[in-house]
Amino acid sequence: MYAIVEIAGQQFKVVKDQKVFVHRLQTEEGKQVAFDNVLLIGDGDNITVGAPAIDGAQVGAKVLKHLKGDKVIVFKKKRRKGYRKKNGHRQSLTEIVIESIAASGAKKATKVEAKKAEPAKAEKKVEVAAPKAEAKPAAKKATAKADDLKKVEGIGPKIAETLNAAGITTFAELAKSTPEKIAEIISDVRGNHVPDTWPEQAKLAADGKWDELAKWQDELNGGKAE
Repeated sequence: MYAIVEIAGQQFKVVKDQKVFVHRLQTEEGKQVAFDNVLLIGDGDNITVGAPAIDGAQVGAKVLKHLKGDKVIVFKKKRRKGYRKKNGHRQSLTEIVIESIAASGAKKATKVEAKKAEPAKAEKKVEVAAPKAEAKPAAKKATAKADDLKKVEGIGPKIAETLNAAGITTFAELAKSTPEKIAEIISDVRGNHVPDTWPEQAKLAADGKWDELAKWQDELNGGKAE
């Protein structure tokens, strides 16, 4: 007679007097243990299949000893990133010997499973989620203060994006900068850009002198004085 039984989350095909290594059980060494999640029992030509388990079936065993399995090396590497990590792992196991297989009439046994740490994982998820919620308001504030730098003659979408990435997001910040510094920041943007008048235009925009700025921009050509 043989049986297919689930023990500590794993399925095993067992027969009487067979020794089996399973995930660590909480039962002490030398004690008896029973498993009632029997999925299939075979006795010669007679095969009984559960749905999913066979009601009343049970596999009895004895805990021989607790031990650790062979070391498994876990090596992680990311190409061209300089990342390498090497860890060793030894699985905690329990050696049991099958003493009996009962096809029916057994009482419900107390489930013996490997130790789990699910509550601890749930607590970690809650703690990690809190900082993400706090970071959103700060991002909104930074976006609300930004000015449309494209209103300065000679600044297009790509240049405005490059200046924002460099920390220049308002007319006041652009007015404090120098043409030389601006030219260095936008050096990778295609085109012939002359930022000589950009700080002065930004100063007028920051002061709200839009009429004066518009009159001056009519005399400029792509931000350059004609």
